[in-house]
Amino acid sequence: MNHDHPRRFSPAQAHRLDAPERKVWLPIEPVLEAMELAPGMRVADIGAGTGYFALPVAQAVGETGHVVAVDVAPEMLALLRQKVTAARISNLDFVQAESASTGLDAGSVDRVLLANIWHEVDDRAATLAEVARVLRAEGRVVILDWSPDIPEDEAPLPGPPLEHRIALSTVQQELVDHGWRITLTGRTGQYSWLAIATYR
Repeated sequence: MNHDHPRRFSPAQAHRLDAPERKVWLPIEPVLEAMELAPGMRVADIGAGTGYFALPVAQAVGETGHVVAVDVAPEMLALLRQKVTAARISNLDFVQAESASTGLDAGSVDRVLLANIWHEVDDRAATLAEVARVLRAEGRVVILDWSPDIPEDEAPLPGPPLEHRIALSTVQQELVDHGWRITLTGRTGQYSWLAIATYR
């Protein structure tokens, strides 16, 4: 594990993930609606951080559903574990792993969420292959990340430097090139895009 990765969000900045203003410029509900979650679904949140999406997803899939929070940083998972314990959430587990090698069982989840980590991933082809492996038939990948199409006069902006961000068109091409069928794309929140695709 490399904490000095030039694009990886530092666990030392974990408090920023829970800042109240984040819910203003990245509302959770539109993302959950786009994911089309249902009770009983199994979801992997890769790059779960402190649970910004993992916790509401766990609520959305209900007691019969299950969420696996995957993150490379044990510090992030420790913070999320504290929240899960405090809230007495019973349908969320933790896995410390890279996005391209999660260790999850093949065909074990209905949705894979990768929120705000696509610009950090070194081998996106390997990550897409891993996502395809763990998804069930008709399962979907949900990629959300920072848009580079932000006027510079809006700086300072939340999120990574503009030069680290990836255009939605690039991600669409990556998905198509690796055999995915895109079902939804668009902007979400003030600074982000969303892409959803299925492999089978």
